[in-house]
Amino acid sequence: MSEYGNSTIKSLLGEALRESGDLAQKEFTLFRTEMSHNVRSMMVGAGMMVAAAVFAIAALMIFTEALVASLATVLDSRALAALIVGGVMALIAVGLILYGRHVFSAASLMPTKTVRSVKRDAAVLSERVAE
Repeated sequence: MSEYGNSTIKSLLGEALRESGDLAQKEFTLFRTEMSHNVRSMMVGAGMMVAAAVFAIAALMIFTEALVASLATVLDSRALAALIVGGVMALIAVGLILYGRHVFSAASLMPTKTVRSVKRDAAVLSERVAE
């Protein structure tokens, strides 16, 4: 192999290493950005769960007595009115908790864009090496 071919290979390897370093740095930046977004989404989910709890407690304390009293006049039974009102409030709280848990799911933490980008970059680099 000639000296010219040797220097070309060295320059190509050096360029490949520089590009790999730049690529790794960009991938890490993408990872950090995506994880930051995912953590913010997780915090929104936690906030929804807290809001659900606050709503359930406030609703039970403030409106339950008024609803029970109002329904008791229609049903002629305060106990039956209390059961109906309590059931509706419990359903609202469960719905909010389920929605908050869905937003809060651990799967939302997976940096899918970064993983996809790293796989694509690895394929491109392996094609370059194969050439």
